[in-house]
Amino acid sequence: MPRYAFRIEYDGMPFQGWQRQAAGQPSVQAAVETALARLTPGPVTVAAAGRTDAGVHATGQVAHCDLPRDWDPFRLAEALNWHLKPAPVAVLACARVADDFHARFAALERRYTFRLLSRRAPAALDAGRVWQVRHPLDIAAMRDGAAHLVGRHDFTTFRSTLCQAASPVKTLDEIGIEAHAVPGGTEYRFHLRARSFLHNQVRSIVGTLERVGAGGWPPARVAAALAARDRAACGPVCPPQGLYLTGVRYPADPFA
Repeated sequence: MPRYAFRIEYDGMPFQGWQRQAAGQPSVQAAVETALARLTPGPVTVAAAGRTDAGVHATGQVAHCDLPRDWDPFRLAEALNWHLKPAPVAVLACARVADDFHARFAALERRYTFRLLSRRAPAALDAGRVWQVRHPLDIAAMRDGAAHLVGRHDFTTFRSTLCQAASPVKTLDEIGIEAHAVPGGTEYRFHLRARSFLHNQVRSIVGTLERVGAGGWPPARVAAALAARDRAACGPVCPPQGLYLTGVRYPADPFA
């Protein structure tokens, strides 16, 4: 059975996350599998690089599946996009890949971006796509706090108590923070890069750094929280809106 990889974009607001849910709750995986079922006989299971949570978006999710017939990748993407309507899910690219390609286990790196809007006026156009605070933020302080988290650490403080990962030790390769002027305020974009992330790790980190930017935490307290290896030492966990899975890297780009 030929194997196909997909680069997928979606708005996470209507879904309970990527993973197929019980009791018929909407998920991105179910939407893609339902669209595939209209193209090929029998059930099709799709595996993804990242199991994003409810409300989390993606501009660069990667998934794969096996199909019982050969498809031209362009025609397969076009057919899927037709059958995905009206769900806010789009196949951006499709490619035939080797039988041993696996969207999750072959990934070398995942990239996330978090959008944080600082302004008093409501986010009329980006509601549900940014986390908004009304107070100003100090980007230099947030960068100082973030520097303590880069590298290989025990991230127990910054992972959900429901996290199922075998180990809390992860290597965070990068946290970059950018500021963009927007009408009436500033949008801060946090770019995080690692081979893999713990459950709620990005949202825990951004929520903590927001406290630093707001002046509630000194930057050094981030290092103390990390060293504590205690979930109670974490700052607030920010909401899922604003979080995007933006890319996945493999030994060879399947869409090149």
